Amino acid sequence: MSLPVPPQMPPSALPPAPPYAANAQPFYPGTPTKDECTMAMLAHLLQVFSSFVGPLIIFVVKQDSRFVKYHAVQCLIWQAAYMLIGFGAMAVFFFGVIGSAMHAPHGQPGQPPPPVFFLFPLIWLFWMGGWVVNLVLGIIYAIKANQGEWAGYPIIGRLLLREYNPAALSHPTAPQI
Repeated sequence: MSLPVPPQMPPSALPPAPPYAANAQPFYPGTPTKDECTMAMLAHLLQVFSSFVGPLIIFVVKQDSRFVKYHAVQCLIWQAAYMLIGFGAMAVFFFGVIGSAMHAPHGQPGQPPPPVFFLFPLIWLFWMGGWVVNLVLGIIYAIKANQGEWAGYPIIGRLLLREYNPAALSHPTAPQI
């Protein structure tokens, strides 16, 4: 006696296999979820108003998403560079003012040191120009992040892409240095 043969299912009736494991993070051609896109967008927008605090909170909260971490780390690096350069410029200004005040001739009391006239406007222009760049970067990359792009800031974007999504480097729209 033989066992009964089970009926054959046509291949189209089988459920499709997922392209990756259930717990795996999809690589570049895969799109991030809408929640990930929203959180990455918030990281870029919050940096405009809260400096590094907003992106840092998003980075800490969304540790499970490479997409969100990639965008939040870019914001953090940009804010750190902006603050370091700004504080360095302010230190040069203060040392210039103090140094010129100490070496000023004693015959001119009550006059401000020359660096006040030369360096202060330059530092003010730097801070305002940096804020405008901060605003533009925040808006442009927030839009790109909300669309699900692995868009990177100039210079730092490609370096971070190696860490968070190496497969994306071969994609035609990968950020260039």
